Amino acid sequence: MRVVLAEDLFLLRDGLVRLLQAHDFEIAAAVESGPELARALADLEPDVAVVDVRLPPTHTDEGLQCALHARRERPGLPVLVLSQHVEQLYARELLADGSGGVGYLLKDRVFDAEQFVDAVRRVAAGGTAMDPQVIQQLLARRSGDDRPLARLTPREREVLELMAQGRSNTAIAARLVVTERAIAKHTANIFAKLGLEVSDDDNRRVLAVLAYLDHGR
Repeated sequence: MRVVLAEDLFLLRDGLVRLLQAHDFEIAAAVESGPELARALADLEPDVAVVDVRLPPTHTDEGLQCALHARRERPGLPVLVLSQHVEQLYARELLADGSGGVGYLLKDRVFDAEQFVDAVRRVAAGGTAMDPQVIQQLLARRSGDDRPLARLTPREREVLELMAQGRSNTAIAARLVVTERAIAKHTANIFAKLGLEVSDDDNRRVLAVLAYLDHGR
């Protein structure tokens, strides 16, 4: 699996290269700026891009914008963005086209090698990997008494958070130490209360829930 990596901090970039190579990823390019990233994505056509949101020369959202442009040129290009802080606007932009193959992780997650590598693989396969803190902020933002979200039980909210991270019913059941049948019931209740169509497609259901939480109905 070929990866284009963009990170301006040398030590972190070098560490990510070594980590990914140790898990059998091929590093097609490891760059440190927006212009380099744009060229690498256009010329190398990687299987997945791992991109720091903030890159030179602007140090604003250069990396994210390069990734979004590349996805417009090559629809469905898998992109996992890394950020120092939760920025809900970035998450919304990344999810806007609804085509999947996207992820948003805080840089702290990089230090959990298993979690980070799992996120890269999930995104490369067309899935979604959202940082738990992003999901928690979206949930908090939408939790007013006048929102359907307020009707969810504590367990349903827990299932929703795990669902929005991109976890399947099987993975959620294992995490919560319950049966898959119980999770299927919780999932059906969540969709009903949020007014969303039930879907067995993990990526579509995650995007649907996130769209609801971020934009409302």
